Amino acid sequence: MKNQIYLIQIFLCLAIALNAQDYKLYEKATFVYESDTLRYRLLKPKNYNPSEQYPVLLFLHGAGERGNDNSSQLTHGGALFLKKEARDNYPSWVIFPQCSKNDRWPSFFSDSWNETLVKISSNPNKSLKLVIKLMDEFIEKKQVDKTRVYVSGLSMGGMGTFEILCRRPNMFAAATPICGNGVAQMAKLYSQKTPVWIFHGSDDSVVSPIHSLRMATAIIESGGSPKMTLYEGVDHGSWYNVFAEQNFLKWIYSKSKK
Repeated sequence: MKNQIYLIQIFLCLAIALNAQDYKLYEKATFVYESDTLRYRLLKPKNYNPSEQYPVLLFLHGAGERGNDNSSQLTHGGALFLKKEARDNYPSWVIFPQCSKNDRWPSFFSDSWNETLVKISSNPNKSLKLVIKLMDEFIEKKQVDKTRVYVSGLSMGGMGTFEILCRRPNMFAAATPICGNGVAQMAKLYSQKTPVWIFHGSDDSVVSPIHSLRMATAIIESGGSPKMTLYEGVDHGSWYNVFAEQNFLKWIYSKSKK
């Protein structure tokens, strides 16, 4: 617990050090599909050159950052991609969409998941549907390296990470769900296609680490080889530990689809 508090203090200091101009590097944008609107923030690669292609990282926030201010979704993770090391070493597009207040990224609830009730053809929730449509269009840009598209998310966003893998199993070159949950029966759709690094706190009192262990097991049983980190004595805020991982971004950006 002391280590977690220390890490929280570090990231709070980092957030304070970043002034408003830094966060303005995340351009405000909207995506409209039919009659629905998705608000998101977009970070361009450092020294952006429109004649080059860059990776794309999609980041799905947790339940506490839902709304329509197009700002709260940057609370956890926004500072990470503004760090000089990240900007210099991993120039990429970074997309932070915002889930509507009364919506959720995942449409499935773990307590009722089974083979007979859950089918991949069932409709995603509106917010995730908009994210999927946005990504379908965005990765077609000439300035995008389609072999290096990544997804990460924490808590509710970790659940959304597992779900978008089900719905677009051929899109992502790597996924990093943090303190999330997923549909074990559907791991077979992406287990051998997408490298997954799963994170969780062993003392998580909000989303049990059992869910991440179950997902790791399902991926293995489906022929995949997931990487998993379980933080001893850490409660729900394990994303602070993840963002402090020396090789977190290095691992993600090293992956590419064949």
